[in-house]
Amino acid sequence: MSRPSPPPGEFPYTRGIYPDMYRSRLWTMRQYAGFGSAEESNRRYRYLLAQGTTGLSVAFDLPTQMGMDSDHPLAVGEVGRVGVAISSLADMERLFQDIPLQDVSTSMTINSTAAILLVLYVLVARRQGADSRKLSGTIQNDILKEYIARGTYIYPPRPAMRIITDLFSWAGRELPEWNTISISGYHIREAGSTAIQEVAFTFANAICYIESALTAGLDIDRFAPRLSFFFNAHNNFLEEIAKFRAARRLYAKLMRDRFHARDPRSMILRFHAQTAGSTLTAQQPDVNVIRTSLQAMAAVLGGAQSLHTNSRDEALSLPTQDSARLALRTQQIVAHETGVVNTADPVGGSFYIETLTDEIEAGAIQYLERIDHLGGTLPAIESGFIQAEIQNAAFDFQKSVEKGEQVVVGVNRFQMSDQSAIPTFRLDPELERAQIERLRAVRASRDASTVERSLAAVQAAASGSENLMPRILAASDAYATVGEIADRLRRVFGEYRESA
Repeated sequence: MSRPSPPPGEFPYTRGIYPDMYRSRLWTMRQYAGFGSAEESNRRYRYLLAQGTTGLSVAFDLPTQMGMDSDHPLAVGEVGRVGVAISSLADMERLFQDIPLQDVSTSMTINSTAAILLVLYVLVARRQGADSRKLSGTIQNDILKEYIARGTYIYPPRPAMRIITDLFSWAGRELPEWNTISISGYHIREAGSTAIQEVAFTFANAICYIESALTAGLDIDRFAPRLSFFFNAHNNFLEEIAKFRAARRLYAKLMRDRFHARDPRSMILRFHAQTAGSTLTAQQPDVNVIRTSLQAMAAVLGGAQSLHTNSRDEALSLPTQDSARLALRTQQIVAHETGVVNTADPVGGSFYIETLTDEIEAGAIQYLERIDHLGGTLPAIESGFIQAEIQNAAFDFQKSVEKGEQVVVGVNRFQMSDQSAIPTFRLDPELERAQIERLRAVRASRDASTVERSLAAVQAAASGSENLMPRILAASDAYATVGEIADRLRRVFGEYRESA
């Protein structure tokens, strides 16, 4: 075991990034939500805010994630299903109606179309009279993990990286309080990775983003303080706590020693955690409350800066309002009734925690060395190395479940033949039709010539080296749609097709 770590708030931040941690400020309690129409989601957001949520977290439907408007032929049956449908500025205005954006922190889980959705958010805030320099929140904007683990990519990796660095540069000037990327291990873990792989592949992606930004001429200490991370809070309670501690320590060393950052803020790993959706079961769904509670406690003991707790019914449907409230209450009980916030790093000094922390850090470093040997993250993705490692880990886990070596309560042990049904959420089938009608009304009411000029400017910028963000903002301000803007970028960048 390594020597005792420095206290919280000191490099390499193993024990926490602030000296007092939650004694001076609790983590942000986010509840990820979004479904159907902008109006439906707006009602859920205002309900959650009234129940004590301290930050919004927006889920977008698959067409929006893939740069397709709600009336695209491939969007049929998917509009509003796994998130809110946003096709234009008009939808974004309805989504945040009566929610003062300058006063709330908003996280948006969007990647391929992140640049478009961010400018829509900024335009809504400006229409509210907000100062965009005071807006706070996070855009996920992590395209590399889409090729690795999730699949909602549009463009090939290299032009996709260009969009991200353009967003870094533009937001650094226009949105100084905004987190311009949330580098995500969550989806890597949901795809079946181990804890060590989650840390390693997340940081491999981070290294790639940082190198791209440096190549584009950005200064490490100008953009690094606005980088944030998104990790999974999984089932192995003590391993998860150690994972978060190891990640903080490894990141601080990477930023200091590999990238020669000088500002301490550049070395601080700030992360959001979400409890593990892949661990939730359709069988005996009430038991999911226990899983989520333990995972949330691990995230807090591991020092998360914000947290989303999954609802008990998410293996069955979108969460009901009652389930979402119960998930939020889980965080509030951890914060206000357990006493774990009364000291920074309550588990520090535990022999097992410290040993696990060392082991996870060492295992992640070995993976990073292998990826460097392959030429870096993009070659490792293009060769399929990272994907194969995750797939093999997922296969091994599934085999252990099927053999009964890994117990999943209610699935391969302690089953019940007679299970009581719980209420589940049902989307109104009329929502898709109404969304398409609203989209067509927007197209009919806007100035077509202004839209066409703005879209041509987006395409011209993509063909050259001009920063794309001002052109995307102008097109969005003219009510060009998400799909129209994405299509102009497709004309220049093409679309990515995974090799067989």
